[in-house]
Amino acid sequence: MNTQALKDTIRRELPEIIRTDPEFRGYILDLTRQEYAGRAATEDRFYELLAELRRDREEGARKWDEYKNEQNRKWDEQNRKWDEQNRKWDQHQAEQREEFKRIHEEIMAQAQRHDRSIGALGSRWGLQSEKAFRDALAGILEKNFGVKVLNVNEYDDQGTVFGRPDQIELDVIIQNGLLLICELKSSIDKAGMYIFERKARFYEQRHQRTANRLIVISPMIDARARQVAERLGIETYGDSLEVQAL
Repeated sequence: MNTQALKDTIRRELPEIIRTDPEFRGYILDLTRQEYAGRAATEDRFYELLAELRRDREEGARKWDEYKNEQNRKWDEQNRKWDEQNRKWDQHQAEQREEFKRIHEEIMAQAQRHDRSIGALGSRWGLQSEKAFRDALAGILEKNFGVKVLNVNEYDDQGTVFGRPDQIELDVIIQNGLLLICELKSSIDKAGMYIFERKARFYEQRHQRTANRLIVISPMIDARARQVAERLGIETYGDSLEVQAL
């Protein structure tokens, strides 16, 4: 029998012999043991592979958690920057609105001053009544200081003010126990300042009360009238908005 025929016979008969002959099967296993791993080695390798898979999975999970945490950190940082930018933008907008409001108020106040100055000139030429001008100044005082400007009309039967009996008109403000006597006019000269001082003293004597402040408000105050006011302790202002706190 040649070699090839022998191999063919072994291939054909060997499975049946191994199945039915335990001794021969053991011989074959011993003979081929070096060609394959034993059961224990196979199980060890199997568990090693499972451990490697477990480590790979845990490492992957760890890296995924790190990636998610990093992305969350970046997202939180971006949200913080957006919030900060929005806060700065809102603050900028608020500052712009406040600045616009301030400028608008200044423009309106300046326009009102011009209107009253023009009104004062108009009064001198009969283009606007003195009462209308007085009411405008009084209205600004009331709005700015939350007071009531009372127009007082009393008869001076002794002629204390004008040297003969006449009607006396002036404005007073009574606030928190203080008495302020005011003169609101489109223009006032030296004689007018003296007359105001006499009207104030007339009111004090009539009501047995001393004024805490004497105030003249007029956009056109003669220079000599200012000198008189300084000597008599009378405060002078060119506009109701310039009056110090009441």
